[in-house]
Amino acid sequence: MTLWRSLFVAASLLAAPLSLAHAQTPQTVKAKNVVLVHGAWADGSSWSEVIPILQAAGLHVTAVQNPLSSLADSVEATKRALAEQDGPTVLVAHSWGGTVISQVGTDPKVTGLVYVAARAPDANEDFVALSKQFPTGPVRAGIVERDGYTKLSEDAFLKYFANGVKPERAKELYAVQWPTAASIFAGRTTEAAWHAKPSWYAVSKNDDTINPDLERFLAKRMNATTIELDAGHLSLVSHPKEVANLILEAAGYGRS
Repeated sequence: MTLWRSLFVAASLLAAPLSLAHAQTPQTVKAKNVVLVHGAWADGSSWSEVIPILQAAGLHVTAVQNPLSSLADSVEATKRALAEQDGPTVLVAHSWGGTVISQVGTDPKVTGLVYVAARAPDANEDFVALSKQFPTGPVRAGIVERDGYTKLSEDAFLKYFANGVKPERAKELYAVQWPTAASIFAGRTTEAAWHAKPSWYAVSKNDDTINPDLERFLAKRMNATTIELDAGHLSLVSHPKEVANLILEAAGYGRS
């Protein structure tokens, strides 16, 4: 082997690991839009404290009115909202809405996924079975079902679902809680967009709805950029600044 060939081979071996490392480090794409997906027993107004912060940063924001009648219906509502966006978009979800963005997030427009105290199922995963590996939150005792749809009792909503939220605001949210089909909780996705898209996760340390350790498990599994908030399940209401800053980071903007 000639001296030049030896030098070329050595240089190639040194360069290969550097190229691989670079390829495995996703670069944040600056987004123009944010689409927000609410979870069970809520409506789009649950994002009302976060929206103005994102808009002030220059982002175009859309809050999906998630029908909560089936996984398919909720996915279609989010797809319609996403189709209206012009350019790179960050998908954000709270609670059960994480199931929706895990399915929809494979869309080429989506540049990042943000989960706020949210489910993040793998494709075809039995999330109910996964959840049972962690202690059940006290909010579950307050679920009331009628004609296939569920709501939370006022006591459970105020004490456990909206813990950490100012009482007057919690009562407003209770008044607008959206009936949620009992069947959606067992619904399974066919995609898990977080395998391919950069992800961020806001863990609620005082969550009485989704176990905080389950949230940490999900965040770690997807290799998400993770923050932990001293908040209950509705961190998007009680800690809007912190949640908005995480979304801004995912969108490639500086913190507000």
